[in-house]
Formats: sequence, structure tokens, C-alpha cells
Amino acid sequence: MLKKTIPHIYALGDQAITIEWSSIISEEVNNQVMHSFQFFQIHPIEGVTDLIPAYSSLTLLYNPTIIRKQAMGGSPFEWLKKKLAALTVAPETAAQETVPIIVPVCYDTSLAPDLVEATQITRCSIEELIALHTSKIYKVYMLGFLPGFAYMASVHQQIQLPRKANPRKLVAAGSVGIAGEQTGIYPIEAPGGWQLIGQTPLKIFDITKEEPCLFKPGNWVKFEAITLEQFHQFNAA
Repeated sequence: MLKKTIPHIYALGDQAITIEWSSIISEEVNNQVMHSFQFFQIHPIEGVTDLIPAYSSLTLLYNPTIIRKQAMGGSPFEWLKKKLAALTVAPETAAQETVPIIVPVCYDTSLAPDLVEATQITRCSIEELIALHTSKIYKVYMLGFLPGFAYMASVHQQIQLPRKANPRKLVAAGSVGIAGEQTGIYPIEAPGGWQLIGQTPLKIFDITKEEPCLFKPGNWVKFEAITLEQFHQFNAA
């Protein structure tokens, strides 16, 4: 996090502060976010209670009482803003995790209610759309919307799809969708408006585990196509 690369630091209520690098989806920008996220994990600031990385920003939640003591009674926000603006973190100090998590996906139309419509929008065959979706390794930029929902990018330009005009009231857990240049997996049953092109048998969110979320920001993900038979065998295991 080089000082000159921080364009904007602003308050998000009275218990949070956000560092925003840009307003676009960019791997280069997100690398800066993740470098800073990892830096503050290694070098925590007393009074900061949580870190929330996003596509192009990092939000720090803080206890204003603790921060005010460090600010000698001054404004917690102004003290924290000055501290963040003064910090410099060399990008090379943060190691990047590059080994992808393999996610099996069944693209059978019985599990992919929008697949046929997606081929009509993109003018791809089903086989071409699957090939393009599985050809890339996607970066997890952030978690949000639902517990464990990973926002990944960027899908091949040819298969970028608009969100549905009328979102579904219920999307099955494990459903794989596309919205614009993003792709993601619904970790639990929930309403949603992404175009659904497949489903994974993996459990994306498991509250019984010590680490309930399968993904975390900075991970890389590779989708691999499986048959409907393999999907059911996985669930039966």
C-alpha cells in the first residue's frame, strides 16, 4: 500500500473507515487491496476489530473508544485516517496464493435453468459456453451478499450475461451463475438474479466447520465440468 496509490480514505459511519483505490474491477487494484488486507492481519492496529476486503477497497471496523484513547481524546476517525495515510507497504511483502481450488460443476440443463437462454444471448452452443466458463482460473475478489458467496472475475467476454430482469425467489444452494463479468456460487438457498448455468455438489458454506466458508478473498478457483451421474454420485457419497 504505497501512500501515493491511496486516492480516498473516508468514514463509513462512526465505527468504520474505508480505503478506496478505484471504482473498477481490476486484478491490479485488487492486488493492492489484498496486500493491505494481509499487512493489517500481520500488523494489526489496536482497536481495529475487523477487515473487509472488496473489489477495490478495504474497510476497517474499529472500536471508537479504544481508538479515541490512542488519539488522546481526539477524533478516532481523523487519527485512524492519518495513520493509514502514513503507512507504506511494499507489494512484494505479501505472498499471493496461486494454486486454484478445483470446483466440479454439472452443466446439465436440469441443474442449469438459464443455460439455454444464456446460449441464445451469447450465440454460443452449450458446449462452447461450458468450454469458455471452464477455461479460466478466476480470482475471488470479495465475499458478500450471502455467507460465503464469492464474487469471482472475470469471465470470458463472450459469455458475460446481464442479471435477470426478474430475480428468482429461490435459488438452489450450489448454483453457479454469471452476472456481467462476474461468476459466483450460491452457498445457500436464497433469492437471486444471476444467470444460472450449472450447479456444484460441493458445500460452499458449512456452519459446522471451523472455517465455514470454502473460499476467501485472494483465492483462485477453477471450474471443471462433470456429468449428471457424477453429480449424483458425489451427493450420495
